[in-house]
Amino acid sequence: MKRFVCGMAIYLFLNSFLLAQNGIQTAVNTFMKSEMFKNASVGVAIIDQNTGELVAGHNNNLALIPASSLKVLTTATMLELYGSDYQFKTEIQYDGTISPEGILNGNIYIKGYGDPSLGSHHVDAAEKIDVVLSKFAAAIQQAGIKEITGKIIGDGTYFSTRTNGDTWLWEDLGNYYGASVWGLNFHENLFQLTFQQNPKLGSIPKIKSIKPEVPNLMLVNELKSAERGTGDNAFIFNAPYSYSGFVHGTIPIGSKDFTVKGAVPDGPFFAAYHLMKKLESIQLKTSGWATTQFEENRLGIEQSERKSIYSYRSPKLSELVKATNLKSINLYCESYLRMIGKKQIGEGSAEAGLKAIYDYWEKQGLNLDFCFLEDGSGLSPRNGISPYQLAEVMRIVREKHTTFDAFYNSLPIAGQSGGLRYILKGSAAEGKLRAKSGGMARVRSYTGYAVTGSGQKLAFSMIANNFKGKSSAVRGKMESLMAAISR
Repeated sequence: MKRFVCGMAIYLFLNSFLLAQNGIQTAVNTFMKSEMFKNASVGVAIIDQNTGELVAGHNNNLALIPASSLKVLTTATMLELYGSDYQFKTEIQYDGTISPEGILNGNIYIKGYGDPSLGSHHVDAAEKIDVVLSKFAAAIQQAGIKEITGKIIGDGTYFSTRTNGDTWLWEDLGNYYGASVWGLNFHENLFQLTFQQNPKLGSIPKIKSIKPEVPNLMLVNELKSAERGTGDNAFIFNAPYSYSGFVHGTIPIGSKDFTVKGAVPDGPFFAAYHLMKKLESIQLKTSGWATTQFEENRLGIEQSERKSIYSYRSPKLSELVKATNLKSINLYCESYLRMIGKKQIGEGSAEAGLKAIYDYWEKQGLNLDFCFLEDGSGLSPRNGISPYQLAEVMRIVREKHTTFDAFYNSLPIAGQSGGLRYILKGSAAEGKLRAKSGGMARVRSYTGYAVTGSGQKLAFSMIANNFKGKSSAVRGKMESLMAAISR
């Protein structure tokens, strides 16, 4: 009798398990029947976290453009290689000599080592611009320096001069989400461009302010005023190292201030300039000359021996990764990518970072054939990776990585945070499913973790490219699928 009861229990469990799996595949099949996917490229992969078996899928090995879902690959690699407690550093250095009167006959350097969060307003644990600059200025004063005869030099040479993705779109480069990354970054290399709205349709709203100040920046304002409720459709067209740009597109009519965000042309110079202004504000005399190490190198100016007088540390990597995935900050992933290249291969470039990422995951048993990566953030429209590969990344992270908790806690929670804050409320997924979303023109994606009603733990990825209709409609279809796999 006991054997019969035990056997029946096992049978009922397995039957329930198989029905759940079949139900998930049915949900995927229903998802794929949508008319908007008729001529689209769409892939879905749902993997059992414990067994590694494919529970359900469609075109799961198709290489697709992932958009920001790609961030899970970069952030997971960075965490595993360097640990949750890793901190970036930035040093204040000087060369030359300090006289008994406190005159520095030499230069002050801000030497960056890749920190994307220096002066950030996105990371809760990061100190803001004024605090960072005050600490830098205090360190210079404590070194006995009262006057600087040389230059204030921003040194971003820890990373390559190729500061963004080679295949990023021109329309992205001047906007905050397309900000370049250097060895020295400051205030996430962005500025706020504020317009005074105009009440007349088709009129040009005036530029009111640029904060923080970006010296030498000249923007030709060709922005127009559109109907109320049309939102932010302004684009800044500019390139790294260029100080002449254009503002195109529209913002709504009105009478209030309207702010958009742009990318600074030169992060190291931006940092050096603001340190110089800070020093002058506390009556520490400077030569009034801010520049960068790249410029010094270009001019062939010989470097002198430097001494470090202060080392500033970023928040822990677990905090940075959490901000990266919750707020989908491209700059952070591009910094991680170059840091991985610098530490693993000795070159702070995107190419070196991508090679190191391929090498690492292949050692973890992930087959990256037909995976084509151009950057670490997903901003390039030429990235290609399959849903199965991304779902496998999620599974391997949970199975093998010692930093799984930090990674898992960085992912947006359904109905609660990040890119999932406003979706899946009231569904079986709310509070349980975690995923990184991705989106660009004709691209939507989600990659993450789900738990079924029976307790089965799943890793999943779904990507849609070149679909018909609005992105919001595709998002709704994907939301329904995520709710279905959580039942």
